[in-house]
Amino acid sequence: MKKFVAYEKLSKKEQKKLNAEKRKTWGDVKPITKVKPSAKLYNRKKKQDLTSYTEVKSCFCFVS
Repeated sequence: MKKFVAYEKLSKKEQKKLNAEKRKTWGDVKPITKVKPSAKLYNRKKKQDLTSYTEVKSCFCFVS
């Protein structure tokens, strides 16, 4: 049986070892705060809406 020693009286190395044992992992959870980007900002990589362009393009007609 190990003899009990107060945490404050342990060496720095032993304290570090105890702290490492107590730590848990986050698993699949990412502890980064998720922030939704503002819709007002211009984003060059955003996919363009080309529906209005195709409507104008499809109404060409030839009159002779």
